[in-house]
Amino acid sequence: MTLTDRETKVLDEIKEWEVRLLSYEPNDFQLTYEKYLERAFSLLPETIQNQFFSVIDSWLFHLHAIIQGSQLQLDAKERILSAGRIFNKDIEKIEDLKTLEIDQLQYIAQQQIARHRFYSFAQGGIAGTGGTLLLGTDIPAIAIINLRVVQLIAMTYGVEVNTPFEMMNSLKVFHIATLPARIQGDEWRALVEEFGKSDERYFYEGSEKLADSTWLEQPIQQILKAMVIALFRKKMIQGIPLVSMAIGAGSNYQLTRKVTDFAHKYYQLRYLSEKGENAR
Repeated sequence: MTLTDRETKVLDEIKEWEVRLLSYEPNDFQLTYEKYLERAFSLLPETIQNQFFSVIDSWLFHLHAIIQGSQLQLDAKERILSAGRIFNKDIEKIEDLKTLEIDQLQYIAQQQIARHRFYSFAQGGIAGTGGTLLLGTDIPAIAIINLRVVQLIAMTYGVEVNTPFEMMNSLKVFHIATLPARIQGDEWRALVEEFGKSDERYFYEGSEKLADSTWLEQPIQQILKAMVIALFRKKMIQGIPLVSMAIGAGSNYQLTRKVTDFAHKYYQLRYLSEKGENAR
């Protein structure tokens, strides 16, 4: 099946974005920061490093499964199907959404994206009030929001995330989306190539390791954000810590914006690749 003019235009936009991603050049500060971060972490014994990354991977797997099976996610899945039936009354399951046009799917996906960007903004603002409990739950909360929206974007484009392949695939999308821009290009290429080579998409046969030293920058940024919030939480404007709330809200919003942009491009590309032989 050949692509329509509109689908070709969307594909061209994805390719332009891909070129920018692959041609990204880090500055000297970023390279220096990466070098010192890796050097600092390498001081730990290798067994400690492996245990640390194994705990993070296990936490992400379990968190993904909990979100996927939650009633909240099942309700969101039904809302996506209901939205799809506005355009095609015969839609019964997630895979049927692939029969919709690209603009219809984009409309449904943008609803999910906008909603979760708002959740992230609000959650960051609440964490920005500086309470110890709220700051302590900030990282789990922002992980849940972003894992959830990746799953919902996948479902919007007709991809169920309850198989081993798709579960691991969505986790990789989340993982790569949170990596520094200088690393994302190679990881994006590997992700797309992995999908292209997968004829059987039920079982996952690749590496299940996600967390590594390059991924540590994002958690460290979240910790630094918490420190800045704690520093500014006593600076009140009419009795409200607006500065720290703005820092929390802005930081979380930008992270979710980064994740949703990446995930949306990936699942759009998959949809177009399956629909037309010339999609890539």
